[in-house]
This record gives sequence, structure tokens and C-alpha cells, in this order.
Amino acid sequence: MKTLFKNIKELIQVRTEPVSFISGKEMKVLPTIKNAYLLVENGLISDFGTMEACPELKPDQVVDATGKMILPAWCDSHTHIVYAGNREGEFVDRINGLSYEEIANRGGGILNSAKKLQETSEEELYEQSKIRLEEIMQLGTGAVEIKSGYGLTVDAELKMLRVIKRLNKNYPISIKATFLGAHAVPANYKDNKQGYLQMLVEEIMPVIAKERLADYVDIFCEKGYFSVEDTAFILKAGKRFGLIPKIHVNQFNSIGGVEVGVKYNALSVDHLEVMTDQDMEVLKNSRTMPVALPSCSYFLSIPYTPARKMLDAGLPLALATDYNPGSTPSGNMNFMVATACIKMKMTPEEAINAATINGAYAMGLENEVGSITVGKKANLLLTKSINSYGFIPYSFGVSQIEDVYLKGKKIDFI
Repeated sequence: MKTLFKNIKELIQVRTEPVSFISGKEMKVLPTIKNAYLLVENGLISDFGTMEACPELKPDQVVDATGKMILPAWCDSHTHIVYAGNREGEFVDRINGLSYEEIANRGGGILNSAKKLQETSEEELYEQSKIRLEEIMQLGTGAVEIKSGYGLTVDAELKMLRVIKRLNKNYPISIKATFLGAHAVPANYKDNKQGYLQMLVEEIMPVIAKERLADYVDIFCEKGYFSVEDTAFILKAGKRFGLIPKIHVNQFNSIGGVEVGVKYNALSVDHLEVMTDQDMEVLKNSRTMPVALPSCSYFLSIPYTPARKMLDAGLPLALATDYNPGSTPSGNMNFMVATACIKMKMTPEEAINAATINGAYAMGLENEVGSITVGKKANLLLTKSINSYGFIPYSFGVSQIEDVYLKGKKIDFI
């Protein structure tokens, strides 16, 4: 199957040389081709260039993109979209003055979601989760990481991971799975946190390895949740079972989690609303991707990741949604890109780089998605007729995406 996109007003994020991720000043550079064509064969990008250089072709399908732009589909490297029910009651609690921590201390937060999920069948959990997955695909996401962590028991955590595996099998979107059993300490282990961590390692990780249920291991390194020592324990154990480290870190406090992440070669460190100069120095010259979650800051009214300071210091940055029922009930990457520009002072070029090529790297998918590169999956966004790609974050309340193509096929859910 050959599809030719012709008369593309601007083809965005064109990379002809292999690029793992973009850092510092390079984030301001977004390579494009104006008045371009793009050829897709059997789900992969096979050729592109200017219309003047477009060869004589006999494709199976032609898409005239006059006045429109094409860019890679968004790469969302941090979500929790496999969950049960919702937590809009806590949303009202926050409006009435309670903090995220206060809600958690009253039995809300992660433990609230865990109780609902434990009571939900695997089939019902799949049915709820696939609705969210289809939603983010329609909004332009072509690759996504999904975490467990709302189970907090052996059966419930494995149930989550099996649902993620089933979603990956049934949908064309690229999905990576992360084991986040260390999301919170369940009530029955309240006075035995080390026992809970041992259970995660001894009872769940072997099953994950046997059934190939996850790519990554994650932990919430934060005051009131898990310490730096706990984090090192889980990351080290995960590596023994073939799980690459990631960390939730520096959401409310900087306690040394970034340093332990880099020490254990974490693929990404995520949240980073609180960043010290020392944290940034630790990240320099590492292969660990910092990931910002701007809609979490928006929804909880907490500080935003200091993107400008980090980029000016030469660091890379990725953007992700943190889609979850408690702190970010949205998987709209268009809003992430806009919020990064509006609230984090990132340029449109920086934000698009962060939401595509750097997001792909944060999932270990930089060789498959995230740029317009020959041989990569044809996960594409076709915009509406717009003046420039800067209009995508500028028009933050309206999606400028007309069509989404995953593996070269236009998606259309009824």
C-alpha cells in the first residue's frame, strides 16, 4: 500500500540523520521542508522532499495537503490511563481548599483509585481503558507509555499490566508498559513499607518477566511515599528482571531522587516541578531524559517544571500528559504543547521537539517514531489549514489536527 501526501505546506520535524534526542540550544531548531511531498509504503515513511523533486509515482492513494502541514504524531511518555472510575470528588475537595497531600492523608488519592481498581474486573478495566486510548489517538498521540500503580496488590497490578498488553495487541498505536507497583504504600502495609517493596520484587517482578508484561520499572520518589533508598532498591531489583528504570521524582520536593535515577541509568526522570541547581548538574552529560508534565501543574496549581532554566543550561526536555484520574484527567498532547509555551516559556520549536523526538526517546522508541525519517513508522498528524506551526500552541483551546495516521492508515473511531 502506497500513499502519497502532496502539496504539503510544511513538513515538520524532518530528520535525515539519526538523532536520539535534542538538547539545549538545539531544541530551538525544528527542521522543516516547505511545499513538500511525503511517501508512505506499507506503514513506513519511504521518501520525502520538495514538490519540485517529487518523482513520478503511481500510489494507491493520494492525499492533497494544500494549505496544511504534516508533523510526527505526538509521543506521550508518561500516562496512567489504565484505571477504574474517576476522582471528580477530590477535584471539588481541592476547590474547597484541600491540598493533594491532605486528600491523600484522608484516604483519597492513589489509594482511592487502588480500591476502585481492585474491585473492577479485568474485562471492565479493559473496556474503560480502551475508551481513553482511542481518545488520545484521536487527539494525535501515536506512541504512549502506560503505567500500572493503581493496583497495589499482586493480582491488581498484574491485572493492569495484562490490560496494557491487550491494548498493545489490539490497537495500532505504539505502547510501552511500566511497572509502578511502588506508587504508594497500601493500607495493609502501612507499618511495613519494606515488606511491601519485598513483595513487589519477590512476587510480582518474576511474573512480569515470565509473561513479558512490562518494559520499565518506576517508583514515586517523594516525601511521604518512597525514599531515595527505596528507589535504589526497586531500580536495582527491576534491572535484575530486565526492567529499565524510570522515576516519578521532584514533584513536591528535591530529595536526591534525580541523582539516584542517573546513577542507575534511568531512561527518564519525570515531573521535576522542583529542580535545584544540583539536580540540573547531575543530569548534564547523562543519557537520562527529563520529562515535564505541564497539565499536572495546571490541574493541581503547583509550580511548573522550570523548562527555560533547564534548556538554557543545555539539558534536553520531553513533554508528557501524566493522564490519570487524580492529578491530570486529560491526555491531550496539544494542550501540553500549548501549556509548555504559555506557562513554561518554551518556544513552539522547543515544545514540538519535546513532544515528538524527545518523547520518543523517553520511551525507547526514538528509532521507530518521533520524526519524519525514512524507515520510521508513518505516525503522522495532518493539520487543518493554518498559517504556521506556531498556531498549534497559540490556539490552545481548539485542536488544529484534521487527521491522524498511524502506521500509514487514517484512524477513525465511531
